[in-house]
Amino acid sequence: MNALAATSRNFKQASRILGLDSKLEKSLLIPFREIKVECTIPRDDGTLASYVGFRVQHDNARGPMKGGIRYHPEVDPDEVNALAQLMSWKTAVANIPYGGAKGGIGCDPSELSTSELERLTRVFTQKIHDLIGINTDVPAPDMGTNAQTMAWILDEYSKFHGYSPAVVTGKPVDLGGSLGREAATGRGVLFSTEALLNEHGKHVAGQRFVIQGFGNVGSTAAQLISEQGGKVVAISDVTGAIKNSNGLDIPRLIKYAKEHRGIKGFDGGDPIDPKTLLVEDCDVLIPAALGGVITKENANEIKAKYVVEAANHPTDPDADEILAKKGVLILPDIFANSGGVTVSYFEWVQNIQGFMWDEQKVNCELKNYMMKGFGHIKEMCKTHNCDLRMGAFTLGVNRVARATVLRGWQA
Repeated sequence: MNALAATSRNFKQASRILGLDSKLEKSLLIPFREIKVECTIPRDDGTLASYVGFRVQHDNARGPMKGGIRYHPEVDPDEVNALAQLMSWKTAVANIPYGGAKGGIGCDPSELSTSELERLTRVFTQKIHDLIGINTDVPAPDMGTNAQTMAWILDEYSKFHGYSPAVVTGKPVDLGGSLGREAATGRGVLFSTEALLNEHGKHVAGQRFVIQGFGNVGSTAAQLISEQGGKVVAISDVTGAIKNSNGLDIPRLIKYAKEHRGIKGFDGGDPIDPKTLLVEDCDVLIPAALGGVITKENANEIKAKYVVEAANHPTDPDADEILAKKGVLILPDIFANSGGVTVSYFEWVQNIQGFMWDEQKVNCELKNYMMKGFGHIKEMCKTHNCDLRMGAFTLGVNRVARATVLRGWQA
């Protein structure tokens, strides 16, 4: 099941649980606006190249729309629609005053020079500058983009609207980016995992973890879990997978991965087949890479007691049902990986106020939001007698629906 179908299925189930009016349900599902633009740039060799850029703005009932911009050759409009919708529920679950959006450009950033990427980003910004803004839609980095990309968007947007640091988040700190933002999603994974384990009388210390993905989110989560006394026994990335039942040396692995552009060849663990990583014996499984990796084909073999979804849509609905029957608890992506967007909100607030926070305050506020969020999800689970995924979806959808009705929606 693709991301859009899975997200829509979860939304409709939450809608039924909440008893939403069918017209309101349809209104919440349809995107506010879909933007598609042509971006033509001169390549370094003098030839012209055209790329398709897009932005899906899903909902703005609770505030400006918020979501990443990705540069990827296989941009899938269905997936982007799903992720824009998911952002609406995620920001509501996090209880930050945003709606949802997502977008990007169909290109392979690895085949473009830095100057070509800058030209492409600036042309894209020129095409959409009047449809984004501090109080309208606030982009952020995503797959294939980074703080530098946001710096280019900020600069190009400011040519039209005056200096506007709050128009994007995930910027370099020197341009108004927030301290703690780079590690925020991984840190949020730690906080959400702590909340889940504490609910069952356990702690991170002493638990065995398997992490799929060793990019920004996976490596940060692994480092923080290790610092808390958790034992990371297996990890994978695009280069391969490794295992050490006594626990991997995460600081040394992070250094190795940076020097060798991947974990393959690391001598502190035994190489294993990446396809078997998800079914390795552990207490907590953290998929932090691609979507759709836990399916009905491998769900029965998963040995973890808890699954913390650091990636977007890593678990298919069919696999959800299988894992539920096995008693595996899943902490859903719209909560577990919301640390990034929460600290993006903090960055936006700091930019608007013109007053920057120190990193300790950022991390403290993030933990406060994550712990409160988990408590609110548990309340919805108790009220509606549902699992954590539906607890999160009913919480998010209900908040957006209430805001929509209060603003004057007529059935």
